[in-house]
Amino acid sequence: MTLLPVDLERFWADNAQALRNPFAGGNVQAAMTLTTTEGCLWAELGLDEDPRYYQDAAYHAELNRRYNDRAEEIVGRRLLPEQIVPPEHELPRPLRIEEVFGSQIVRVEGSGAIGEADWVLPSVHTIAQLEERIEQAAALRLDEVVLPEGFYPALQRLRTQYGLDPKLGGHIRGPVTAAMSICGVENLIMWLYDYPEVMERFRDLFAAKIVELCTLLRRATDASMRGFAFADDNCAMLNARLYERSGLPILQHVFSVFSPAEGDYRYQHSDSDMAHLLPLLARCELTGCNLGPTVRPGLIRRHMPRTLIYGQLPPFTFSRGTPAEIAAAVASDIREVGHDGGLVVDTAGSVNPGSTLAGLRGAMHAIQTLGRYRP
Repeated sequence: MTLLPVDLERFWADNAQALRNPFAGGNVQAAMTLTTTEGCLWAELGLDEDPRYYQDAAYHAELNRRYNDRAEEIVGRRLLPEQIVPPEHELPRPLRIEEVFGSQIVRVEGSGAIGEADWVLPSVHTIAQLEERIEQAAALRLDEVVLPEGFYPALQRLRTQYGLDPKLGGHIRGPVTAAMSICGVENLIMWLYDYPEVMERFRDLFAAKIVELCTLLRRATDASMRGFAFADDNCAMLNARLYERSGLPILQHVFSVFSPAEGDYRYQHSDSDMAHLLPLLARCELTGCNLGPTVRPGLIRRHMPRTLIYGQLPPFTFSRGTPAEIAAAVASDIREVGHDGGLVVDTAGSVNPGSTLAGLRGAMHAIQTLGRYRP
């Protein structure tokens, strides 16, 4: 495949400048955080996915180095980690908010190529069960149940043996997505209409437990208490009226605790068709957002003029399009909102397997030549 032209050294120097302040008037090009992931390795190297990659740290590191050798040549950076923590030395997972409210989480087998997916099993099927669950969650002492056995020794081992210092509690699965996982999509929507008082209690407790859980995790890992991010794909399933009553107040409460100052980090990811909620999200004064590929950057800019837009390259364009098609999509986004900066080129959602280094270079080509702010 023919590679589109990019001055790699110049690109990364200009990108470093743009990332320092994507709204700055002196930037010569849009900033970029777009990258590939480990799930892209198999197609790039022409290999069939091998379960050993996820079980054998040495083999994992070997393939990542091979990929990085190719990445360094094509895009000028080594993109994948080369120090791999063996599975037995990974940090045991703390309880998640869905588990605090009584649902089980199971791993989706064969999901390694997308970074390990899991599935929350619905556990509340009637409004009476929800009322019981509210009482149970309210009485739960999170400091007694959230951190699994061996958490602190594993954390110390990561710090001393691997030089890693993970910080937890800075983000969470968004309130609508988590609540629908616990209760079911249809149940949650119908109960918002039929049992508003119960749902208000659920909403307020959910917000309080997010703060309690994330405060505990931040303290356990010596993380900063400022800044917060939500990932809430399912918010699109609520109309504006229901979201204003149920989802938005949770965001506002959590941001008031962790992001009270004007410049504090407030971020929303939702790779779904949720443009109808933009006027409500604008009330949160988000500093950054990553929304679905059908939500055009110009519309986001109109509602949230000082919010950094991380996007809006459709993930399937990145994974299935030619480098020229990827370049055209990126250039279109830059021309739509790039006049005032504030665009950070990335996928509008997750990076899919099949995304290539040549495609990444295509995005870089667009940034450097087709969508440059000034000579």
